Amino acid sequence: MQLSGLFLYPVKGLRGFSVNSAGVDALGLVGDRRFLVVKDDGEFLTQRTLPRMAQIATELTPTDLILRAEGAGAISVPLRAATPAPLRTVWVWRSKDLRAEDCGHDASAWLSAFLGLPCYLVRIGDQFRRPVLERRAPLPGESLIEGRVLTRDMFNFSDGFPFLAIGEASLANLNDRLVAVGAEPVPMNRFRPNLVVAGTPAFAEDAWPHVRVGPIVFRSGGPCARCIVTTTDQVTGERGVEPLRTLATYRRDADDSTRINFGLNLTHETKAGVLRIGDRVEAL
Repeated sequence: MQLSGLFLYPVKGLRGFSVNSAGVDALGLVGDRRFLVVKDDGEFLTQRTLPRMAQIATELTPTDLILRAEGAGAISVPLRAATPAPLRTVWVWRSKDLRAEDCGHDASAWLSAFLGLPCYLVRIGDQFRRPVLERRAPLPGESLIEGRVLTRDMFNFSDGFPFLAIGEASLANLNDRLVAVGAEPVPMNRFRPNLVVAGTPAFAEDAWPHVRVGPIVFRSGGPCARCIVTTTDQVTGERGVEPLRTLATYRRDADDSTRINFGLNLTHETKAGVLRIGDRVEAL
């Protein structure tokens, strides 16, 4: 097994891109989901309700995040504030009261104009703390938040875990089923993974309690329940019914039929290193 795809999504909900290598730090992949688009009250924005977000391309330079969209030009935002930035209190799903840095008026105006509603861009700074919440029985001394274990692991603005892995064979299995019902196959970007693995049977990743990719050891956070974002074209923002309709016929969670699973959530136990395309992948 080997790592065949590696993807960054600098701003949660906006378009990502592939890379040949990426560093790993305490929060996940360096550069991944370090920015977030929020409403005035701190509620995060997502393609679930704003598929137009997929039309905004992202790029990273050593010093800046660049946002670009057809008809709107581009804007650059520093990866780090030159002076102490104002803080906003934001939230992402069960993670409340997160302290993030406001990226300023220019970024807010550009995003608000393109998305068609008032919004703000925030980034992770020194005051940011967001622990991973795991769906499992607590160990002695561990506390719970809304029925989930509060871990010591920190992560970025992604939905629930710092990494998402999908096997190439899992997508091939899905696409065979789509073609069989007369639907178009879908690309991997519909599922917005960080890690794509080659050389596995379909859905082998479901059974990995731990996995090593290159120098990094991960533990499973359980299957990833999918949503309407998978039906959104990640270039045009157009939305259909597939692949979610077909996934629902054979990938419903055995313990919760409202969840349709595809991909594996992961938390990295190794907090520093570099991942590279071609790295060996080993289930532990």
